[in-house]
Amino acid sequence: MTGQDWTGRILELDVGPVAHGGHCVSRVDGRVVFVRHALPGELVRAEVTEDKGGSFCRADAVEVLRAVPERVDPPCPLAVPGQCGGCDWQHATPEFQRELKGRVVAEQLQRLAGLEWPVEVEALPGDVLGWRSRVRLVAGQDGRAGLRAHRSHRVVALEKCPIAVPGALDRALSRRWRLGTEIEVTSDGDGQVHARELATVRGKRRARQLAGGVAVQHAAGRDWWLQAHGFWQVHPAAAETFAAVVREWARASPGALAWDLYSGVGLFASVLAAQVGVTGHVVAVESGHRAVRDGEQNLADLPQVSWRAGRTEHVLRSLSGRPEVPVLIPPPYVTSLAPPTPVAASPNATPVFYT
Repeated sequence: MTGQDWTGRILELDVGPVAHGGHCVSRVDGRVVFVRHALPGELVRAEVTEDKGGSFCRADAVEVLRAVPERVDPPCPLAVPGQCGGCDWQHATPEFQRELKGRVVAEQLQRLAGLEWPVEVEALPGDVLGWRSRVRLVAGQDGRAGLRAHRSHRVVALEKCPIAVPGALDRALSRRWRLGTEIEVTSDGDGQVHARELATVRGKRRARQLAGGVAVQHAAGRDWWLQAHGFWQVHPAAAETFAAVVREWARASPGALAWDLYSGVGLFASVLAAQVGVTGHVVAVESGHRAVRDGEQNLADLPQVSWRAGRTEHVLRSLSGRPEVPVLIPPPYVTSLAPPTPVAASPNATPVFYT
């Protein structure tokens, strides 16, 4: 039976634990079924959407036979099977969404590192809707901008996006675009909307700025000027919140050496610099050359911060000294990779990790 392609088959599933990527785990006839739009403890009918053979397949819950109390109607009508793939858990209460995310992190810590560690995901200030400040849209066959369906190139056209900053997408959604054009929209710390068009012309990728270009953000007691579509936290309250956590956890000593790895434009380097003072030294390492330029300009008043442009796993080989505090916030593509050179921290170092 496992040799058959189950695509399109309807399965009745007792939904098990949460898994990464908005899925829950169920089992049928010795196979794992990763099912979306379900919640742990529910009984659902699910349609298999993808089956490449082997020990697992993917499915969408199309009917809920027994719901758990945490289920709600999604605030976005497109957060349903076969539609937009942008949100994973709109069918759960906000409190339960955070609990599910905590379970995923705890499971990863146990499975990958053998650590039994309770994980609590805290809410950021503000509403659960209207917060996303950075969105990349794509134009579909009819020229309308939208987001892709889950694990698909199919574009689901949008009238609006409930999680986006109100008004940020209005201009992009009100016009027609060339098929396949991507539109990046950023709402900065002053509410200014920046937009650029990304298109492939004669085999070459081209970017054209449509509005704005240089964004201003506010965090850690500073104004930050940076390329609008470079890296910055998506939630307006995230940068300030994370900076406060680094400030609390790092507690670098005056005159100490600290490293800010995968530093972006230097948000955490600025926090560390205030702690080590002018007699200390903060090394910021970032692979994005534009981010390094923006960081150097924003932190030009902090001579204790020096910059290294390059991939962290390569730059580490040339760094000298033993940092009292290394801060690591790797992007997703490196979280599963072990760097070739370990971080050589002092015996009392306080490593601060984010993923």
